[in-house]
Formats: sequence, C-alpha cells, structure tokens
Amino acid sequence: MPTTAAQDFLFQRIKEMLPAQVSMVDAISEILHVSNDSAYRRIRGETSLVLEEAKELCDHFHLSLDQLFNLKSGFTLFQTERIHYKNYTFETYLGGILQQMKQVGNFMRKEVIYLTKDIPIFHNFSAEPLFAFRYFFWMKSILRHPDFENRRFSLDCLTPEIKKLGADIVEAYNNLPSTEIWNTECVNSIIFQIEYYKDAGYFTNTEDIKKVYEAVEEVFYHLKDQAEYGCKFLPGENPQMKRNNFKFFYNRVTLGDNTILAVTDSIKTVFLNYDVMNYMITRDEKFCNDTYEELQILIRRSTLISATSEKHRNIFFNTLLGKIEDRKRHL
Repeated sequence: MPTTAAQDFLFQRIKEMLPAQVSMVDAISEILHVSNDSAYRRIRGETSLVLEEAKELCDHFHLSLDQLFNLKSGFTLFQTERIHYKNYTFETYLGGILQQMKQVGNFMRKEVIYLTKDIPIFHNFSAEPLFAFRYFFWMKSILRHPDFENRRFSLDCLTPEIKKLGADIVEAYNNLPSTEIWNTECVNSIIFQIEYYKDAGYFTNTEDIKKVYEAVEEVFYHLKDQAEYGCKFLPGENPQMKRNNFKFFYNRVTLGDNTILAVTDSIKTVFLNYDVMNYMITRDEKFCNDTYEELQILIRRSTLISATSEKHRNIFFNTLLGKIEDRKRHL
C-alpha cells in the first residue's frame, strides 16, 4: 500500500493528465469500479489505496510505480503498441495518432516539439500523392501486408476512411502550437524510398513517380509559407487570420532521431519513433525533463527561420527543393 505522500503524488499526476472537462472523481470511480463517494475518499486520502488499485491507476495512465514509490531503479516505463496487419490496422494506427493529438489539444497550455530526421509524419498527409505513396510503402515494405505482396503502386490506393483520418490529423496538428527542428538530411528518406521503388519496378509508369515528387515539393513549398508567417494553415487559407503557433528551426548540429515532446500544463510526454512507423510513449518525469532540456539546448544551437531570417529560410528550403528537382531530372 503506498504511503500518504505517494498517494497524494499519484492523484496529483492524474489530475495534471486529465483534460479540464473530465471529472477526476468520475474517472477514478470508473477505473477502480467504486462509487463516487469511495473515489472521493481515496482522492482526499481518507481511504488508502491498496497496491492493486495503485497498479490499476498506474497502468491506465501509463505512470511508473517506481516513480510513485520514489524508487531509483534506473528504468523508464514506456507504453507501446506495434502496428501489425493481423491485429492492429493502419486505420487504428492513424486513429491513435489523432487521439493523442486531440488529448494534447484539450489542455490550456500545450506545445509540441518535434526533432526529426525525416519529414514529420503529420506533413505526409497534406498532399495526397505523397500520402498514397507513404501508405503503400508502409503496407508493402514495412508491414509486409499480404494484400500488397504482388501489387504495384497506384495513386488511388487510399480508402476514403484513411483519407479522412489523414485530413483530421493535419487539422488537429495545425491547431497545436509546435516547434519543429529540421536539417537538410530530412528529405533523404523519402528520396531513398521513391528511388528504391522505381528501381524495383513497383511503379507502373514514370508519371506516377513525378507526381509523388511533385507532392513532396508541394509539402515543402507550403512548409516554407508556414515558416514565413510563423503559423500553421491549410493550403488556400489566409495565414493572416491564423494565430502565431509555429516555430521552425534549421539544425546543423545533429541529424536527430524523430523525437516528439508534448508539453501540457504541468506534465510532459515523450514519443520515440522506432522501426519506421512504431512509437513508444512515456510520461516518466525525469526522462521527459531530461529530453526537454536536451531539446532546449539543441534549439539554442539551431537557427530560427520562421517569421524571421528570410535568407537562411530560403537557403534551407532551396536545398530541400534542389534535391527533389535533381531526382526529377533523372526520371
């Protein structure tokens, strides 16, 4: 059974994690299968949690029992679900991303910091030919889905449901204040994938390859516009009607490793990408604080090119676009 201090700490962390409109009493009552009155007594410390109840709460909110008991184990608790075509569909994968962003968006204070070595996943959904290619590549080469084993790429491979989820993710991400940290190597991954599929004969014609490359260019031009105005907006929207919520840094220090840090009110969450598509999640206080400090150091050593530094912004995006143009010339 946790001490009173540990119990107070646990409920404080849960309160920080719950969206403002969610009643903590109702949440605790539902998770522990007790009455609201019993939940009140536990929250106020009048009734001690038994160990099994503490474990249930920690499991539900992905908190560490080590942290609850202030144990110095050196371990960090991560939540992860690997995407697999048999029991975890691509639609479920996209739905999970959307749910995570909506959860972050429910808080008063929110910020997303994205250190990337690839085109950040949210931007893949903003141009349909790029979205189609990424989806096909993930299904065929990463998940090795049997339905894609003998198929060649088609621009119309996206289902209406997947298109809708992609659009919803872009909209949700645009509503979140964010900082992205890029370098000029971030374009290499998509180029390697396109060129591999071209050489392997997975494209049916050269025109489709060109359309995918043009979609990458479209994403970069739109990103450049967003960086110029310092806000996120959809193509065709008036950026002057949007609030400033986008910082873009040119990082020449390190390649990065696809790390996302979400900061909400009094809690931080780290998402670590692995195996191309999968990601692990932790809210471990020490790990998240260490990650935040390292990202702040990297930001201070990088060049801000949003809403300022037009020269450096042009140099950065011209480098990305030049790599795409070079590949198009070789088609």
